[in-house]
Amino acid sequence: MKWEIVMGLEVHAELSTKSKIFCGCKAAFGGEPNTYVCPVCCGMPGTLPMLNRAVIEYAIRTGLMLNCEIARTCKFDRKNYFYPDLPKAYQVSQLYAPICSGGFVEIEVNGQKKRIRIREIHMEEDAGKLIHDSPGGKTRIDFNRAGVGLLEIVSEPDFRSKDEVLAYLARLSETLLYLGVSDCKMQEGSLRADVNISVRPFGEALGVRTEMKNINSLKAIGRAIEYESARQIEILENGGQITQETRRWDDEEGKSCGMRKKENAWDYRYFPEPDLLPIFIDDKWLERARLTLPEPAHRKRERYICEYGLSEHEAFVLTGHKNISDLFENVLEHGGEPLESAHLIMGEIMRLMNDSGTLPEDLSVDGRKLAILVDLVLRSKISRGAYKEAVLAVYANDAEPETYVAQQGLLMMSDGHIISEAVDMVLADYSDAVMDYRAGKIKVFGFLMGQVMKKLGRAGNPDLAQSALKKALDAEVGEG
Repeated sequence: MKWEIVMGLEVHAELSTKSKIFCGCKAAFGGEPNTYVCPVCCGMPGTLPMLNRAVIEYAIRTGLMLNCEIARTCKFDRKNYFYPDLPKAYQVSQLYAPICSGGFVEIEVNGQKKRIRIREIHMEEDAGKLIHDSPGGKTRIDFNRAGVGLLEIVSEPDFRSKDEVLAYLARLSETLLYLGVSDCKMQEGSLRADVNISVRPFGEALGVRTEMKNINSLKAIGRAIEYESARQIEILENGGQITQETRRWDDEEGKSCGMRKKENAWDYRYFPEPDLLPIFIDDKWLERARLTLPEPAHRKRERYICEYGLSEHEAFVLTGHKNISDLFENVLEHGGEPLESAHLIMGEIMRLMNDSGTLPEDLSVDGRKLAILVDLVLRSKISRGAYKEAVLAVYANDAEPETYVAQQGLLMMSDGHIISEAVDMVLADYSDAVMDYRAGKIKVFGFLMGQVMKKLGRAGNPDLAQSALKKALDAEVGEG
């Protein structure tokens, strides 16, 4: 191709703190509009912010996981601009001394590994939300989100394709999820990405960039990159020039439109935030943060393959969301055999999640109870059919597995005398099928086996029944 796409990302991750960054208001999605508000986050005159320490902790831990250098001294700045959902007419952010810088994220696309550099991570407050679908065509404002803590993760312009962007966002999301600093629900605005995109002939200087704002789904990001790169290439090939601007992506229309001329730092009239003191981070604070870091998802995948003998696909599925991985490890902690436990979660549990519309972040199943069922089925105490039934009871009703299995009569029968009696009755009732089997029509064995299991009921042990039936048939043939 003649043209090369060059992109950088600004990812806004809304933090999962209980309260907002500068006040005690609830930092949660939803709620009646304008109920999680106070004079501080509404920007009332005379109010003063008080920094939420958890936001700093989350920023430090994120920076460490993303291989960043943590600033020993950082501070906040005011970013001045007017927008209807910004009640103070300025945003408290970090321009001159961000908390993290110089990190990287490893991605893999089409079998090729690549390192995406992170320029910086800074803390800031979120704005409110404009609601455009109000009755009468009016736009209304919900300030519940105003003042919620954000981390803005700014990459270098290292992306050359949409696949690289999507791989980076997937790795970034799983990192934040495993850290517990953000729920990364793009559909709720917890993770939003601004894509800075330009095109250039291969080997030439960087082109003029545009910024696609706050795209809130991976599919939409991919479509926006395809559209905007094609738009810029068409303009350049027709002799035109690209305008540096902020553009809005309309996913329903499948196209972008200009919003405003792209601002530079001086347009925001940044100056040091006068109401907040600098933050000093010492060695002890950093060491405490390091001790809280979880095992990253990609390391878990490697361990699952080496330690438990899982395939790459199985390891990838089980680490796709922290709740899924946590459930798997909880089952193992209670004695569940790794391979059977993996198949249980990837099979029946995920099927039940799909049927009930349960998202991974909302999954709540007792790993101890699943481990008991894994043990029962591997020791042939219950059949596969009973196993499936009992898993549903645990998933849907939090049933106690051993009690449920006993009450429902699901424990497999192991009494050899009862099984032999059932086999003898079937051989007597279906003598024609027995003769067919003796004549070499071995497919009839399945029919006879079905009749034995019908007499034994759902508690019948199919392995013992199969062995007894085959022994009886072979014995009669031998006697003849």
